[in-house]
Formats: sequence, C-alpha cells, structure tokens
Amino acid sequence: MKKSLLWVALLVICISLVAFFGPAGCVTVKNKITFTSERDGNFEVYIMNEDGSGQANLTNNPADDWLPCFSPDGSKIAFTSDRDGSYKIYIMNIDGSGQTNLTDNPAVDGEISFSPDGSKIAFTSYRDGNKEIYIMNVDGSEQTNLTNNPADDGDPCFSPDGSKITFESDRDGDLEVYVMNVDGSGQKNLTNNPSVDGLPCFSP
Repeated sequence: MKKSLLWVALLVICISLVAFFGPAGCVTVKNKITFTSERDGNFEVYIMNEDGSGQANLTNNPADDWLPCFSPDGSKIAFTSDRDGSYKIYIMNIDGSGQTNLTDNPAVDGEISFSPDGSKIAFTSYRDGNKEIYIMNVDGSEQTNLTNNPADDGDPCFSPDGSKITFESDRDGDLEVYVMNVDGSGQKNLTNNPSVDGLPCFSP
C-alpha cells in the first residue's frame, strides 16, 4: 500500500512539473531520441537510438535534469536543471560533455524553444515577478524580455522561418494562444474564447 501511494505521489510530482514548465517547442533529430528518466534514482537526461538501443545517461548529476530539447543541427541539447538551487536552462553537447548554465540568475527558468537556425533560444523566466517570455543567444548572452506583461506568458514556440513566436497567456482573463514577432512586437490573441487554450506549436 505504501509503495502504491509513493508511486502515486511521484506521478503527481512529475505531472505538476511538466505542467509548470510546459513542453519544449523542439525539433527532432534523425535516428535519435532524447528523454528524461529517473531510473538512476533522480531525473536525468538520456539519449537513445530510434530503435531503443544505445540508451545512455547524459547528465549524471544528483540534481533533477528535465525537458531536453535538441538544437536544430542536432549537435546540442538544451535542458532544465535545479543543480544550482533553482531551475535554470543548461546546454550540452549531444554526448553530454560541456554542460553549461545559460541563465545564471536566482529566478526559475524553463520552457525552451530553439530558433530554426539554432542561434537563439526562447524561454520563460520568473525574474520579473511573473512568468514572462525571454529570448537569448545560444551562448546565453543578450537575454531580453519579449512579453513585458503583468499576466503569465509561457510555452514559446518559434515559427519554421524564425520570424514569429507563438505562446500562451492569461492576460485576457483566461489562457489563450497568442503570436508575436520575434522581437516581441505585434502580440495578438489568436484563440479569443472563454475556454482554456494553450501549449501552441507551429506545423513544420
């Protein structure tokens, strides 16, 4: 009974964290799959071949590492980790080497989306007191708030040509899908109805 309750508690925690951070607006890499597993005692980022072979732990850290996202060229993986005290965005090579903190600040950061050319990362951060969408260079420089709104804005996803970012926001009283230019201008509500709309993603 106790074991069953423990698994239920872990499942609730997992669902809550995924709901909190949202799915990454990521591309796929041919013949490879990156995923999160707690098989080694805590959540780590893994990689495997598309047939399930070659499963390998890339992060190997006592902290929780989550939500991996391939760069468009497949050479890097961005992910979220709390190894520095709160959730930050990290990047590493596809073999797990060169793990680097890109968003070194006290706030919680997450929800990663690479631009199609791999030069930019859109992400969310609570550094301004609520959840906002930011953009930065892939090396972590020039971090800029795109949304600047007292509401919560999240789950950014680049358009295939890199000119737009779709996202979700509750600025109109309930969660809706929005779109904006990559510089944050032209923010527009696309769904505009009383139900909950979110987790947007462009078609390829």
